[in-house]
Amino acid sequence: MKKRNIELVVISDVHLGTYGCHAKELLHYLSSINPKTLILNGDIVDIWQFRKSYFPKSHLKVIKKIISLSAKGTMVYYITGNHDEFLRKFTDLHLGNLNLIDKLILELDGKKAWIFHGDVFDASITHAKWLAKLGGWGYDMLILINRLINWTLAQVKKEPYSLSKKIKSNVKSAVKFISNFENICIELAIENKYDYVICGHIHEPKMEHITNAKGKTLYLNSGDWIENLTALEYNKKKWKIYKHESDQIEAEEEDFEKENLLAMHFIEVLKTQ
Repeated sequence: MKKRNIELVVISDVHLGTYGCHAKELLHYLSSINPKTLILNGDIVDIWQFRKSYFPKSHLKVIKKIISLSAKGTMVYYITGNHDEFLRKFTDLHLGNLNLIDKLILELDGKKAWIFHGDVFDASITHAKWLAKLGGWGYDMLILINRLINWTLAQVKKEPYSLSKKIKSNVKSAVKFISNFENICIELAIENKYDYVICGHIHEPKMEHITNAKGKTLYLNSGDWIENLTALEYNKKKWKIYKHESDQIEAEEEDFEKENLLAMHFIEVLKTQ
């Protein structure tokens, strides 16, 4: 596989250790690039939802790939998020090309980038952590149910459906939260003269130039590897949102077919007893 050389890549909200994580697709993406700098902008390993009984090899391979990239010269910054906040007790930690931090300011071709996960602006986390953790568990279950629904839709040649996106777009409180989150990040970035403000947390990939009376900035959000399968790429003074193009439904269909074949084989074995 020919690798693309990229100056800077930002990914966030991978949630390794949960059912919704698309680790195989992320591994394919990381194997297709050769970044000078890789920024892991929070919620990479989901410690909130971590269970010993569920951490597939594909999830472990993503961690190994990141370590391999750092060993081969990629500068890796792991910025802590709310789901991996346990790691905050170890920041600032620097081991070779691996850096564990809470936020990052980078200069990119003479411009300043302010990079952080974004959970500090989430009141549900700062004031009601138990509710946020319950929501995290509910979201993981919702994604699992959604996969089953989409597998069923695929059998009758229907388009996939996103329950979480439907909820986000139709529940006023969710729409308001996302809007408030983005506005706070943008206002603070402009006040502090940052040319770029880069976040994760809300699982909404976005790139938007904002100008107000105090100045301007470029707001960027790297999205997630649960539903959107997106990353931010910076190369030759330009930003773009990368979207993984593999057919998620076909991959899920193959998994279900394998499970069905095993179940059928097991039933046939029982019949012969």
